[in-house]
Amino acid sequence: MFTLRLASLALGCAFALASAQAEVTIGVSLGLTGPGASLGIPYKNTLQLVPATLGGEPVRYIVLDDESKPDNAAKNARKFVSDDKVDAMMGSTGVPSALAMAQVAAETKTPLISLTPLPPLPPERAPWSYVIPQPTELMMSAAAQDMKKRGVKTVGFIGYSDSWGDLVYNAITALAPQYGYKVVTNERFGRADTSVAGQVLKIIAAAPDAVVVGGSGAPGATPQIALVERGFKGPIYHNHGTVNLAFIQTAKKAAEGAIAPTGPLIVAEDLPADYATKAVSLDFVKRYEAAFGAGSRNAFSGYTYDGVLLLDAGVREAAKKARPGTPEFRSALRDALENVKNLIGSHGVYTMTPGNHNGEDERARVLVHVVNGEWKLAK
Repeated sequence: MFTLRLASLALGCAFALASAQAEVTIGVSLGLTGPGASLGIPYKNTLQLVPATLGGEPVRYIVLDDESKPDNAAKNARKFVSDDKVDAMMGSTGVPSALAMAQVAAETKTPLISLTPLPPLPPERAPWSYVIPQPTELMMSAAAQDMKKRGVKTVGFIGYSDSWGDLVYNAITALAPQYGYKVVTNERFGRADTSVAGQVLKIIAAAPDAVVVGGSGAPGATPQIALVERGFKGPIYHNHGTVNLAFIQTAKKAAEGAIAPTGPLIVAEDLPADYATKAVSLDFVKRYEAAFGAGSRNAFSGYTYDGVLLLDAGVREAAKKARPGTPEFRSALRDALENVKNLIGSHGVYTMTPGNHNGEDERARVLVHVVNGEWKLAK
């Protein structure tokens, strides 16, 4: 009897130890090749800089390349759930791919940290998705404010022929009445297109005071180059999906003067001393550039970093209720993410609610422009 009791005690201790050391598994789908690679690679790089734990639990990241294709992103998401039994997912590089993952997240009841803005869906339409990047309308309002200061009355638009182009276009048209301008063109191009000459000729013919580009990363440089070559002299505004070194390297001299809203980490050194995110932004930028080279900072790497911070806070609470690898843990993690308060990240301060799965405010944005081949804070 004594021997049996010892054996039972040993088995119980072993079970408790295994439970206490349960590994959190996160599936990450990114466009590491294809037109979204200039965004996807920085997203992935950040995973080399984050701790080996989430909420005090050991973590394993499974990273797959979706080739910047929504169908592949959906396939990866289903593999994460069915084969890898992940506790949460992160991704992807473009809005169409992130939307594909969000659908799988909802169907399988698996939390998703979206690294790309999603359309403004109410949480009941995407109950398992939490969005790290700033809402598009919040960001483009910074551009709209600048346009009003400059007296811009007419705006030409050219953007991707997909849901990201739609998001930027819808944002600037929604803001138009408040800031006193009219959108006079709605030209589109594909992410892999190498020429937008026809679309730019139509914009030049409309003679707008300013142009807004709804692109991202390196492909966002294609309209910038074409507008400059055609002699457009007005301000050219981009969006927070464009602010990285690849855009400048692709556009070269044509990038000079490009204007865009972005997260504060891009110009961390120039932020006021009391800026809410300055300490976190500075720390991240220093570590990222130490690992990947001076000038390598970009908004996309910061989105991964903030996503990990959010997961860290969520896992810490979820682990009090269930163990990783179970439906109960995924549900507890979803609930915990929805109740994160005042989490300071590199891009902003996150306060989630059941009705708001992003939780950022104007502290999450600044306006920058390209000066001498660098993104600089617009004064």
